[in-house]
Amino acid sequence: MAKFVLAGRADCPYYAKAELLADYLQKNLPDFRIHKITQHPDVWEEWLKELCKKNKWSHKNSPIIWRELLDRGGKGLLLGGYNEFLEHAQLYYGVTSSMTTELMKTVAQENLGAHIEKELEKEALKGLINPLQVWITSASAPACYNLIPILTSGEVFGPHMEISINLFDNKQAEEKLTSLAKEAQDLASPFLQSVSVCTQAEEAFRQAHVIIFLDDHVDKEVYSLEDCIRSRATLCHLYGSLIEKNAHDSVRIIVGGKTFVNLKTSLLMRYAPNFAHNIIAVALGVEGKAKAALARKLKTTPSCIKDVIIWGNISGNNYVDLRKAKVYRYESAVWGPPHYSRPVLSLIFDSEWVNREFVVSLKEFTATGRRFGAILAAHSIATTLKYWYHGSPPGEIVSLGVLSEGQFGIPEGIVFSMPVKFENGTWVVLTDLEDIEISEQIMTRMTSDLIQEKLVALGELINFQPYQSETDLAKEDEKTTLPTTNDNQEHWKVSDDSEGKTMEQ
Repeated sequence: MAKFVLAGRADCPYYAKAELLADYLQKNLPDFRIHKITQHPDVWEEWLKELCKKNKWSHKNSPIIWRELLDRGGKGLLLGGYNEFLEHAQLYYGVTSSMTTELMKTVAQENLGAHIEKELEKEALKGLINPLQVWITSASAPACYNLIPILTSGEVFGPHMEISINLFDNKQAEEKLTSLAKEAQDLASPFLQSVSVCTQAEEAFRQAHVIIFLDDHVDKEVYSLEDCIRSRATLCHLYGSLIEKNAHDSVRIIVGGKTFVNLKTSLLMRYAPNFAHNIIAVALGVEGKAKAALARKLKTTPSCIKDVIIWGNISGNNYVDLRKAKVYRYESAVWGPPHYSRPVLSLIFDSEWVNREFVVSLKEFTATGRRFGAILAAHSIATTLKYWYHGSPPGEIVSLGVLSEGQFGIPEGIVFSMPVKFENGTWVVLTDLEDIEISEQIMTRMTSDLIQEKLVALGELINFQPYQSETDLAKEDEKTTLPTTNDNQEHWKVSDDSEGKTMEQ
């Protein structure tokens, strides 16, 4: 019995030619057996290096062919590459290959496509055997109740991925978490393998693949804004150390909620530095609220509004940018196919509404969080996760809080909401967008509070001084520009209510 192993780069034409010859020999010779191995071009060299090191062989190209000596326990005897295999087939079996170069290239591309498809199937099966570990912090918050059905629907992580949900909160919430876990199991979702409850901090985030941060609990009443900010630093320090210690190497961390979202994201990056590149802040809640307000004004549906950009502090001082915003399927004298769109600003002739009523409504939303409901919070988090895993709609702008590297003139080192797109399991900041320059006054207005929040949290600044422009000082609280104002500085007393944590004056 002659058993050969043929291994090669999935897109290698010479592997394709050797494969065809080997298939012919196996079909026509009863004692000839071939085992084929393909590797993706990105990992081929490393795989070959490890194989040769293990077997003490010397070979550098694709394909590599060896003979397994079955009478010697399957020990491998290196034959060589394509030329050596061809010579062996001619010498021992009187067979050669007449495959043309063009056919070799065609088959090589087909092999690569088949290899990628096979790897995807393997990953899908792996997901069914080893479920994705999803951890939710502050799981007694109302948003979690609305988030679980979405996560278990199969739409966020895909129809081939099972998940295990881990509900994490303090000891006082254990009874509520147990009840929530039972209700989640009652869903009988084919994508939910298990639900567990955790109230011990040292056990948090064990092998976590995904961590979702909801609004955190503050166990004691705080009497100043500065104390409120510093309490977040203490909690994020704890969470960061637990992530570093317990989480999976590929963990993805997403920060939602309605208070100090940018700050918490920044602190988690600081205290879990090995995972800083995989920590993001959800801005789709503010974006959705803006789209809904525009849709009401235009008498259309929010889903028809695209490319609204949220700049700055997600839960505070931000700038709702409508310069790229478009509306689809808008009923007017000008009508087009589904992909036809019109600029939003060209359809809203009431500049007073844009600069005042629109701004005031969003200011109240981001400043107090009172209208940031659990359904919106859950949907925003789930949608952001879905984009992260499967990509955002092609050509669509998404707002996301990420660490600034100096793009758009934003100071480095702060978490800032900006326009991105999701693709290939990550995000890309859309630095190539045209005509979206931000004035120095607006940029200062947005960054001042973020920088101060971080300094106060780290103990490098004692007192927080809310940013006030000359216009603010002259007109007190009257705001006439598009950026909204951060009222987190005014509403600092934290309390628990039926809607979770709100900021009360």
